[in-house]
Amino acid sequence: MAFASLDDLRNAAGTDLGYTDWMEVDQSRIDKFADATGDHQWIHVDPQRAAAGPFGTTIAHGYLTLSLLPALLAGKLRVEGTRMAVNYGLNRVRFPAPVPSGSRVRARVEVVEVTEVEGGAQVVAKVTVEREGGDKPVCVAETVTRFYL
Repeated sequence: MAFASLDDLRNAAGTDLGYTDWMEVDQSRIDKFADATGDHQWIHVDPQRAAAGPFGTTIAHGYLTLSLLPALLAGKLRVEGTRMAVNYGLNRVRFPAPVPSGSRVRARVEVVEVTEVEGGAQVVAKVTVEREGGDKPVCVAETVTRFYL
């Protein structure tokens, strides 16, 4: 959801913004993340070995799932007329379930609070990422984003 202004965003505190679009997490994305981070653990990048492992297939890195948040949130948490948005951090992150290669994920976004900061506003949002067909979230994070005029 695009907010028309910071005032509209401020009024959204406590609002459930609903779900983002689905995004596929395929083996190519997992391999590229492994290359970018140097994390080539076999549960992520070796489909043959992973087939006999605890998940029955390769799985995405937890941090890969977390790194998808900006792309997932782009359509849900945007403020028109702001000069920039800055990822200010995270208050809490958990990975309750794995993301098998080939899965589709989406996020549910809830605006927890909006506070004033010099030159803009800070938003704390609860983001719950789910896997299509999964029974538990794959990531639950409280994100902190600053929007500047």
